[in-house]
Amino acid sequence: MSINIEEFHMPRYRELPDMGLYLEQVVKYINGVLGGLGCQEITSSMVSNYVKKGYIANPVKKQYYAEQIAYLFFLSVAKNVLPMDNIETLFEMQRRTYDTSVAYDYFCRELENMLQYIFGLKDRLEDVGHTASEEKKILRCAITAMSHIIYLGYCFEKLK
Repeated sequence: MSINIEEFHMPRYRELPDMGLYLEQVVKYINGVLGGLGCQEITSSMVSNYVKKGYIANPVKKQYYAEQIAYLFFLSVAKNVLPMDNIETLFEMQRRTYDTSVAYDYFCRELENMLQYIFGLKDRLEDVGHTASEEKKILRCAITAMSHIIYLGYCFEKLK
């Protein structure tokens, strides 16, 4: 793990490229942002499979836009701890409750919050978001698991 958690920033929805990126550009962009976290890199074939299985929308004229990229960021981190059936359930839950941009920005803030807490950069977790719901609790638990896997990867790397 080569990333400084204190400076780690997940691009918010408004910061995601929305001019249309080709598959290789999307893969490079996502791996560039997440590369230092120790997550398994996403590949072009993985993205193509996610499209085939309906996890993300089809590209438009072979180009991917902000909404698809947001889903791919979540998939890239979540697949390290959750089976695809559970990720699909989270996507369905999100579609019923929040707009993609709101849900994605919550994910980004909560992931940064959780990583900083687990890595000892904060004494307590911030309360992210304005609502208390079962959906929010489930997502926070998933993000907690993702963050712990990232932290364990960091610890094991340091032991080598």
